[in-house]
Amino acid sequence: MASKPSIPKGTRDFSPAEVAKRQYIIQTIKSNFEKFGFQPIETPSFENSDTLMGKYGEEGDRLIFKILNSGNFFYNRNKIELPESLASLQQNSAEKITLEQRIELNKFTSKISEKALRYDLTVPFARYVVQHQSEIEFPFKRYQIQPVWRADNPQKGRFREFFQCDADVVGSKSLWQEVELVQLYDTVFTALGLTGVTIKINNRKILSGIAEVIGASEKLIDFTVALDKLDKIGEDGVKKEMIEKGISEEAISKVQPLFSFTGTIAEKINQLSQLLSASVEGMKGVEELQFICEKVTQLGLATAQLDLDVTLARGLNYYTGAIFEIAPPKTVAMGSIGGGGRYDDLTGIFGLKNMSGVGISFGLDRIYLVIEELGLFPDTVAATSKALFVNYGETEAFAAMQAIQKLRAEGIKVELYPDAVKMGKQLQYADKRGIPFAVIIGTQELESSTFALKNLVTGEQVVLDYEGLQQQLQ
Repeated sequence: MASKPSIPKGTRDFSPAEVAKRQYIIQTIKSNFEKFGFQPIETPSFENSDTLMGKYGEEGDRLIFKILNSGNFFYNRNKIELPESLASLQQNSAEKITLEQRIELNKFTSKISEKALRYDLTVPFARYVVQHQSEIEFPFKRYQIQPVWRADNPQKGRFREFFQCDADVVGSKSLWQEVELVQLYDTVFTALGLTGVTIKINNRKILSGIAEVIGASEKLIDFTVALDKLDKIGEDGVKKEMIEKGISEEAISKVQPLFSFTGTIAEKINQLSQLLSASVEGMKGVEELQFICEKVTQLGLATAQLDLDVTLARGLNYYTGAIFEIAPPKTVAMGSIGGGGRYDDLTGIFGLKNMSGVGISFGLDRIYLVIEELGLFPDTVAATSKALFVNYGETEAFAAMQAIQKLRAEGIKVELYPDAVKMGKQLQYADKRGIPFAVIIGTQELESSTFALKNLVTGEQVVLDYEGLQQQLQ
């Protein structure tokens, strides 16, 4: 007996109703991207491995899906042997591998895999900018809405295949770009009816400054990666990981104030100024934060709240300035629904130096879950027709198709039931599809050139001419 069909863990099928809701979110984001002057691009679903590897830190690299090269590498005459140092490793083993084993593993992987599914849209965008720099007018404002893949452990709101909706600006160091991106977040979430969202902001220069003043500059990446997990593993968990990464208890004690920073944005900035007074890099980050927060506050936000979160780190290594993370309304138990930041030299890894950029991303799948949980999808969001024309036979069906053709030209979604079966079966089909109206053309309607419009929710039925039918279905 054939096995039951299934899909890979961490992926999903979407019903027509779910697709309609997803498209509602995407269209809302897309229309506001364009309102803010961003232009669309698309990139391939997979890239050369060397384009992606080494751009996301050690933890990110482990989550990249590799694509095997064509060919049977283990049974052809060019057989590739697994290095002896790796023979004892088991797939998904919790055992930590040594540096020597990691080097050997990377060498082995490169022999059998030269391509990988994209992990995000930002690094492929940087590659795009470098590859097409002669065709681009800078500053370049681009948006991109495409799927990405991560070999993560699936859980609520976390999938192995999901869409990202990104907006980036490259070719300008102006902090007005950050101000605009905060406004863009606010505009989109307001349009979606999602009030009470918190836009968290910090600056990587501040984190560099903190690492400097506590004497742990050489451990900056370990420091920020651990700090970024505060919401997941708590203060004690963060401190434990920092110690495991070689950051001294004395250094950790110096950052204790970070775990209890309170007050208004202005008060937090004042505290940071005192803490980082000995760090040139840190003070530069404070000045940048102050500019962004002051301008956003003066311009005002519609429904979102801006909050300075000094523990916000964003684990991606390429961020160099402002960083953002979006928290959903407090009534919903969900992780971040967006994030981004400033990267001063991401294109430098592909040979184009001094091309600063800043960008943000909307987490489509998590936004969907939040809107669904809060019941915020409009009733008008549906993947169904407005009316079903009942099929009584060839003559009646032809008259129905004439009306359907005209209604569709007016942008009205209507359809004909394909078979001349009992009327009850046709109305039952419409009800299960969620189609609110049925249009009936029988002998009497044919003679009088009218239409019987039946409301399938209330049961009310009226007789209309074509103009009346069109108005009712608009």
